[in-house]
Amino acid sequence: MGAVTKQTLFPPLMPAGRPFRVSNASRSSRKGIVASSLQELISITLDAFLISAGIVTLVLEEDGTVVDTEEFFNSLDDNTHFMILEKGQKWTQMRNAVATVRQKKKMGVANITFDLYKLNPKDFIGCLNIKATFYEIYSISYDIKCMGAKSILRKVLQLISHAAQITGQFLLYTGTYMLQLM
Repeated sequence: MGAVTKQTLFPPLMPAGRPFRVSNASRSSRKGIVASSLQELISITLDAFLISAGIVTLVLEEDGTVVDTEEFFNSLDDNTHFMILEKGQKWTQMRNAVATVRQKKKMGVANITFDLYKLNPKDFIGCLNIKATFYEIYSISYDIKCMGAKSILRKVLQLISHAAQITGQFLLYTGTYMLQLM
């Protein structure tokens, strides 16, 4: 006869959440959701899409297969695309059912873009955003904001005024120096 005692030092770990993509029936909205079980995925999806109806169906977006068992859910890969269907909605095939082909990335040294835009219709020149990307890894962006026509004219007049003051000071000092020499 013996006695066996069992003591649990750590509670069992919760299964780690897996990433999935869920869209609505019209495919107009898609959200990324992390869940560890089918029930958790449905619950988070209802909250994410603000669905209050209790009767929903979760299907695979690619072929409309209904996902209703935990075993089937666990057999799916991460980043699987799902579609949530409310009562009365049905899965439809994508309009452009042509498989998307990923374009080969072009590896260049630098890519420079210039975006000219206006914050206000009354702006004289507008704003310029310059963005440079090096080796498709590092990005530098600089935003030049020009003011309206009145402000630009005011700044130009201030610059001319300062230049005239400097020229006047230079002429006064030169004249004073010339008088001392004579």
